[in-house]
Amino acid sequence: MARIAGVNIPENKRIEIALTYIYGIGLSLSKRILTKTKINPDTRTNKLSNKELNLLRDVVEKEHRIEGELRQEKMMNIKRLKDIGCYRGNRHIKRLPVRGQRTKTNTRTIRGNVRQTMGSGRKKSADKT
Repeated sequence: MARIAGVNIPENKRIEIALTYIYGIGLSLSKRILTKTKINPDTRTNKLSNKELNLLRDVVEKEHRIEGELRQEKMMNIKRLKDIGCYRGNRHIKRLPVRGQRTKTNTRTIRGNVRQTMGSGRKKSADKT
């Protein structure tokens, strides 16, 4: 199994798609990396030679912020917003939508409200009728 940046990438997928399993690499960045390394995007991961895998590893790990480093940077940016007390930071603290979405409706995921139907919380009767 191929391992890049501490992530096992799938064997039977095209390398273009397999690279997107790494946090911080999307489809467009994956295509850019493959053109830079001159690897055919249609090649399956298990068909890559060790030389090509090492080349991919070098480009991904040295030139791009991915995985833990990217997560840490993202957390530090949010922490900075909270510390300076700006509007976006306060929204993060209150666990509300940050980017201007409405909150009267459509914020069930961020607020933790789960839509329940009328009969979903009803207890079943003990005896059969």
